[in-house]
Amino acid sequence: MSYQTGDFVKVERDGAFFEGHVISGDAGYITLKMVGGGYVAGFLKNEVKVTVLPQSDNPFEPPKQVVRNTVKGLGIQMPPSGKKISVITTGGTIASYVNPESRTIRPSFSGEDLILEVPELEGFADFKIRDVFHLLSENLKPKHWIELANVIYEEIKAGADGIIITHGTDTMTYSAAAVAYMIDTPVPIVFTGSQKSPDRPSSDNHMNMICAARTAVGDIAEVLLVMHGTTSDNFCAIHRAVKARKMHTTRRDTFQSVNMSPIANMDYFTGKTTFVSDFVRYDKRGEKTLKITPALEEKCAIIKFFPGSDPQILEDYIKNGYRGIVLEGVGLGHVSDDWVPSLKKAAEQKIPVIVTSQCIRGRTSLNVYETGLAMKEAGAVDAVDQLTESVFVKLMWLLGQNLDYETVKEKIVTETKGDMSSMIIE
Repeated sequence: MSYQTGDFVKVERDGAFFEGHVISGDAGYITLKMVGGGYVAGFLKNEVKVTVLPQSDNPFEPPKQVVRNTVKGLGIQMPPSGKKISVITTGGTIASYVNPESRTIRPSFSGEDLILEVPELEGFADFKIRDVFHLLSENLKPKHWIELANVIYEEIKAGADGIIITHGTDTMTYSAAAVAYMIDTPVPIVFTGSQKSPDRPSSDNHMNMICAARTAVGDIAEVLLVMHGTTSDNFCAIHRAVKARKMHTTRRDTFQSVNMSPIANMDYFTGKTTFVSDFVRYDKRGEKTLKITPALEEKCAIIKFFPGSDPQILEDYIKNGYRGIVLEGVGLGHVSDDWVPSLKKAAEQKIPVIVTSQCIRGRTSLNVYETGLAMKEAGAVDAVDQLTESVFVKLMWLLGQNLDYETVKEKIVTETKGDMSSMIIE
């Protein structure tokens, strides 16, 4: 039976069956993008039986009017949006390939390479590329966040209708939160990346870039994080930057919204955006005036409490001139009683200590147990349900504005950019 690129087929070989979309059928081979994970398999044509399946049998059915004229993209349609998108690259896995000599991954792709990797994007928007960094994300520092925010600000001021930032996944939540706090934006600012490099058959870069581009021309004008919503190639989740966390080292759906749902999900094949909750408010395109406040106080730290940990750890940071601390406690945010005197020393020196929890979900509270109340009376501040990563960046940002100690303590627990879910009805 004849078939063409994009067809959904079943391949039989030696009594085993494989289903997927045809992405290549040249030179004696048939190559499938498999369902249930997006992996790629190749077969010699003369060793297999190929059956074209009805679209109704396809668990990830593309639209019926699909134009099957691309290799990687299964013919997904991307009608021209007429908008300008600035693509800002920072490195990371999405811009990397496997070095055959060392067998390790290193960043090397440019923004232009990333766009060429996704043929559906041709004509979708007027893309402008700015290659800012070529770094794996663990090498990005607060100075890079400030530079990135300034570049984004320049692009929006110059007329960009949307921004895409390609970034490594390991520290994406820190960078995205930093941009969220530093910039008030009238257009979407979308962070995306991949868990596997583009030269690997199972890479998630293609779908993530398509969903990011659609989101960048959409109506949600916040700093967002857009990645796979499941391990399969069916939809992307659109997360609020300050509420997302990387939850798995390798899975495609590694990012999840914590203490709230994603703002929306986007179907890979149709581009349809489904808002997860009607009660989650979000900023719409054009509602805010562009503004940037990029200063950050770098002398901040995250301390993780553990049973038997010495409170001298906190005092060492105090002695070394640190201006703000996020203390990750257990349960509702507790540390042991012997930490209380050190918390008092921090307060005496006007160093805000913000308490989060090592639990993934839920909120902190220093009003339930005696230990918590003693911590609160010693000057510790309850982060409510803010994530450790985002409240850490928020603390750096507030201190960077030269606010006094009491003002920082007040504003750190004031909902900003949707970072406190308890302030949002769900």
